[in-house]
Amino acid sequence: MKNFRFIQLALVALLSFTLLSCTAEKTAQKPVYMWVDCEANFERMSYPDSIAFYTEKMQAIGVTDIVVDVKSIMGETLYDSKIAPYMGEFEGTVRPREYDMMRHFIDEGHKRGMRVHGSLNIFAGGHNFFGRGIIYNEHPEWQSIVYRPDGTLVPISEIKTNYNGMLNPSNPEVREYQKSILVEFVERYPDADGIIFDRLRYDNITSDFSPLSREQFEAWSGIKLENYPEDVLTWADEKTWKPGKYFKEWVEWRATIIKSFVEEAHEAIHAANPNILIGDYTGAWYPTYYQLGVNWASTQYDPSERYPDWASENYHKTGYAELLDIYMTGLYYTLVTKDEVDAAQGRVIGERGESGMDPNDLTYCYSVEGGAELAQGITCGVVPVVGSLYVEQYKTKDAEGNEVDDPEQFGKAVAQVMKSCEGGLMIFDLVHIINHDWWDILEENMKVVE
Repeated sequence: MKNFRFIQLALVALLSFTLLSCTAEKTAQKPVYMWVDCEANFERMSYPDSIAFYTEKMQAIGVTDIVVDVKSIMGETLYDSKIAPYMGEFEGTVRPREYDMMRHFIDEGHKRGMRVHGSLNIFAGGHNFFGRGIIYNEHPEWQSIVYRPDGTLVPISEIKTNYNGMLNPSNPEVREYQKSILVEFVERYPDADGIIFDRLRYDNITSDFSPLSREQFEAWSGIKLENYPEDVLTWADEKTWKPGKYFKEWVEWRATIIKSFVEEAHEAIHAANPNILIGDYTGAWYPTYYQLGVNWASTQYDPSERYPDWASENYHKTGYAELLDIYMTGLYYTLVTKDEVDAAQGRVIGERGESGMDPNDLTYCYSVEGGAELAQGITCGVVPVVGSLYVEQYKTKDAEGNEVDDPEQFGKAVAQVMKSCEGGLMIFDLVHIINHDWWDILEENMKVVE
């Protein structure tokens, strides 16, 4: 009997160890993605030894995945494309056409057991601050038409306060062009682990108001717009717009445009490589993200009861989370916990001013913790949610009122994402980790999982 009891205890101990090991293994396997922006890192990543150095540094602290930006907001690619213009120069640094940054990242990352993904800006075609991009050169006819507070309709390239020179997502020529580049990337890099969409959206609620969009909306809805754009929305003053009588129909139509592109791109990409992962980055501020024409929720989630001002009864059909293998949600908030939101009531918070964001709406979803809860709730478990942080916004004020770095709050945000998000963490961007030298803070806190 004693021997039998000893065997029982040994088996229990072994089972407990196995369960703990499985839990630890599961925790360790939460991905950590490092985004490498093509413009901010252009000079640094123009040399193979630099790519090897930083890939080694990332792997050493536990980064599992690298996201390499290979198509800029200007519509230029960082590889020798047969379709898009080549980004061979930026801010004085010149790269030869044969330089293949993505190939170096794939080789160095795979050598170290890391996954490497390419990110491509989809409906972006220009940098208005530089006056550069395909909307300035190859295809000015593709740019979005913006409805201004003075009632005028102007090309987006004329609005120099907005750096994003966005395209019209409903234009069939734009869509075919972008799909062809996605397929080209997949065929060029068959060993890439994933492809991540960025700026898969409209510029904002104020675009696109081209004659083409009007024609397409009328054909889709069966509605004749007698007063355009006023039947969609009107301007109360220079900063405030109000919904028109067909606003909800317009919002739904724009979301169908974005979803249909995801469907078409999904099919084309997987026809070229059925094994590559397909991901997307969007902001996490779902209550206002409809303004960008995007419904990143699951089709199982129906927002029409909670948000009746903009969500129609059929709006839930425009969700595309089911089409993704990776979903990165931008938790671009300085407030980390819901408790911090409660403490911040009555004061303005400093946020990165992203498209569609209302930084003064201090609801729980405008914190890292609350935003993660919302994102995972409305995606309904159909895709792992990766919580994304913008490193540069972690600032505070010193005793003299000067803005200084806040590494403690950054570390807290990293730990919160690792705790809250099933899909892990994405850091935007490598350049900020380098400039602030926050490698140790990142490493320490991304291992904190409760």
